[in-house]
This record gives sequence, C-alpha cells and structure tokens, in this order.
Amino acid sequence: MIGLSSYAGVMESLMNSAEEQQPSSPLANSWSKIQESSKNQKPKCVGGFVLVHAGAGYHSESKAKEYKHVCKRACQRAVDRLKAGALAVEAVAAALVELEDSPFTNAGMGSNLNLSGEIECDASIMDGKSLHYGAVGAISGIKNPVLVANRLLSEAQKGKLSAGRIPPCFLVGRGAHDWAVSHGIPPCPSEKMASSDLSAYKRNKRKMELAEKIDTGHNHTKKRRQSSENVSTRTPGELSENGSGCLDTVGAVVIDLEGNVAAAVSSGGLAMKHPGRVGQAAHYGCGCWAENACSMNSHSTAVSTSGCGEHLIRTMLARECSAAMQSEDAHQALLEAMQNKFISSPFLAGEDRVLGGVIVLRCCRCVEPPPSQNIQGILVEFLWSHTTESMCVGYMSAQDSKAKTHISRLPPGTVPGQCLAIEGGVCRLMSVVE
Repeated sequence: MIGLSSYAGVMESLMNSAEEQQPSSPLANSWSKIQESSKNQKPKCVGGFVLVHAGAGYHSESKAKEYKHVCKRACQRAVDRLKAGALAVEAVAAALVELEDSPFTNAGMGSNLNLSGEIECDASIMDGKSLHYGAVGAISGIKNPVLVANRLLSEAQKGKLSAGRIPPCFLVGRGAHDWAVSHGIPPCPSEKMASSDLSAYKRNKRKMELAEKIDTGHNHTKKRRQSSENVSTRTPGELSENGSGCLDTVGAVVIDLEGNVAAAVSSGGLAMKHPGRVGQAAHYGCGCWAENACSMNSHSTAVSTSGCGEHLIRTMLARECSAAMQSEDAHQALLEAMQNKFISSPFLAGEDRVLGGVIVLRCCRCVEPPPSQNIQGILVEFLWSHTTESMCVGYMSAQDSKAKTHISRLPPGTVPGQCLAIEGGVCRLMSVVE
C-alpha cells in the first residue's frame, strides 16, 4: 500500500520564493544533455544546490519550528561554502556540522544515549567525483563525527601509507577516537554532548527492564513475541531522550558549481541501543551514496538515508536508490525502489513495519536551445520519501536568498512502515559558457 505519491516541480533558478512554498508545476525536462562539442568550454559560476534532512521518524508539531530552523541553518551553511568556491564534499560536511551541533537532532550534540548511558555516534560521507568514502562507527567523545569521516576520506585520497599500507576508510570505537585526535580533531567530553535530561534515560531504562521481566515466566516464547509487538507499536518518540523519535538520523546531499555531487549522514543511533552497535549511518552503501555521471551513468546522483539502521543495512537502500535514479522518470523510479527494494524487500520479509526515509538528488548538465546555446546549466531533480510518520527536509540553491523547509507526513489513517510518502521538485542552475 502506498499512502501518498505526490510530485511536482519548482523552478528556482533566478527567482526567490516564499519560505516553505510547495512545488506546484509538473516536472518538464525540456533540456538535452550537453553536446560533445562544448566539453572544452569552461562555464562561469553555476552556484550549487543543497538538500538536507533532520531525520525520518516522528517530529512533533510543538517542535516543528526548531526542526525547520536547524534545516534552514544547515542549508545556509552549505550554500555559503558553495559560494566561496568549495567543492560538494566540503559543503555537505559543513551542512552536517550544523545538524550535528543542534540539540534537537539525534546526531553529535543531541545524540541518544545507549543502554550504558553513553553516547556512541556513527557518520559517513561520500564524494561523487573521486568515489572515495569515509566513515566512523560507535565513536565517543567527538563533537562532530562527520569531520572524522571527512578527514578519513581526504587522507585516503593522498594514497598509501608507509610500507605500502592501505589507508583506512572506516574506523570504530576507541580506535576512531584516537585517530581523530591524532589528526587534529579536538575531543569533547561525552557529558557535554548529552543535551537530554538524565531522568529520561532512567525512565527509558526502567521500561526496558520491565519489558525483560515480561519475557520471563510461563510460556516464555509467546510472551517474548507479545512484548516485542508491544514495543514495536509504540509511538516513535516514546523511547527517545530528545522527544524527536528514535530514528532521526540527519543527512545532506549537495551539488557544487562544477557539477560534482556528495552525500553525508550522521546519527546517534537508536535510543537504548546495545553498546558497540553500529547503524546504517556508517555502513557503505547504506547511509549515503554519491556518484558523478560517467560513461555508464547519464545522471549524477546523491542519496542520504534515515530510519531503522538494521532495515537500511539489510537492504543497502542508499545504493539501491542511487541505481534507480538512472531511469528516465526519477519520481517513479524512487517510488518503485522504496516499495520493491525496501517495504517489500525479501531481506525484510519477517518485519511487520519497515521504517526508513531517503533524500535523493540527481542532475545532468544541459544547454539551452538556440539562440542561447552559450547558456549552460545543471538540471537538478530532488526528492524525499519515507515510511515513517514524518520527515523534516530543507533545500536551497546558491541563487536563493533563504532556504525552504517542509515536514512531510504520512496521510492520516495510514500505517507507518507499511506505506510511504514521496515528494520533491526540480531546480535549474544557470551558467554562461565563455
């Protein structure tokens, strides 16, 4: 069952529209791929575009303003870097730092506590130009895990280490922390990163202990099944310290002035998770994916995911969505990927509710029809889809004066994890070929 399938386009190239304006005109791709003869021509500044999310989970109406505000700030941070000439991978990292620094998101400073009352974060980043990837898992004592992931990516691009050793792209736990500090990333005491009330953690731990007691006693198997069902049907925010839901991983996708794409994701993980657990935010092909257009792919694509990490890992949803975006109809391709590769995935056949969300960006270089063939640009299609109750997104082009934000919600009466919402738009970035 699909709860909502609405897609519209909005042209944002040189005009600013009101905040939270919804896309209203149908997507119409009237541009052709750039001609071979123009490959040696150098375009002036194209600008760039960023799409961010503050998680797929549950976003209360009472805190809607805060979620939208942090998305707006993250977009502005990325656009500022793009305007300064930064590449996509630098801009996407800047957006993630802003999202991690907010106490309202489950990443960095606002991360959930695990069963031991500690913070362990996951993050990854991927550069579509080089196809390099960096990630950290279950890292503690670092304020911005995405900076460690980004540093791993940049160090790997320098080539082999001494004695021909391959540089790491994914580090976990204490080793990740020590590597970060040794590369100039300052440590941050975990107590300063916990923005939640300790009483919430204690309250959640009592709930977990009570659930474990229910599992003991007569007819153990039946009661375990009933307990699991009771936990799975709670509202998403019930076991969350910050009240935003336990699935609210944050992420961003960016295209820069050269047409490169990048993606990143960061998470504090599920509330009350087992120490050492690593979610999709750190796993290759699961948390994020970015890939520039090449001879095999006609479109550049970037994806960032959010939701239940185990579901996203077992389906490798980020890479699946990226591959789907090479189809002619981006909206239909994403809808089918979410339905067939996620909700109805054979790898999740035993799951009653499959919880997750994605933001997707795809683009291609284009030329205007005569007499304006010296005007080049990038056609950017951006979408978001989720099976959770809600997903908060923000987006902005370098030509916009401010970001637009939106909290997407499943239609009333639909069941989270069994239906999906999908929305999006289109943006044209302009440049002049000299």
